[in-house]
Amino acid sequence: MKIIISISDQKLFFKHRKVELTYPVSTSKYGEGFEEGSMKTPLGMHEVCQKIGGRAPFGAIFKDRKFTGKIANINVAKEKDIITSRILRLNGLQKKNSNTRNRYIYIHGTNDEKSIGKKGSIGCIRMKNQDIIDLFGFVKKGCKVYLHK
Repeated sequence: MKIIISISDQKLFFKHRKVELTYPVSTSKYGEGFEEGSMKTPLGMHEVCQKIGGRAPFGAIFKDRKFTGKIANINVAKEKDIITSRILRLNGLQKKNSNTRNRYIYIHGTNDEKSIGKKGSIGCIRMKNQDIIDLFGFVKKGCKVYLHK
């Protein structure tokens, strides 16, 4: 079981046994990097260390990894960078990206689905809500995630 995220293609590839899935994503508009507070997407090998929101409704808004009880209006630009539907929290497995977990880098749903397919996040990997819900069902804790240019 593995996830490969191509920054240049803005795509996520999931493979496990006979299941192969491809989804468009949105990575950081600030580029790639590892520095705390940089708002950049970290490259290299990671793993899913936490799965959050498995029973939350479509569009559920999360704050500090907890469901707020509110549902996002998808593609309504009132609020920016809302974390919605599901969260796959990442943990860096290399020295260079070892702060990924403490930087709160996730694969998650977004209310800004129109930005998917181009760089637009502030570090995380954003997905369309239905896509993250579908992917969440296949991914297990410990799944390896490789981010590359």
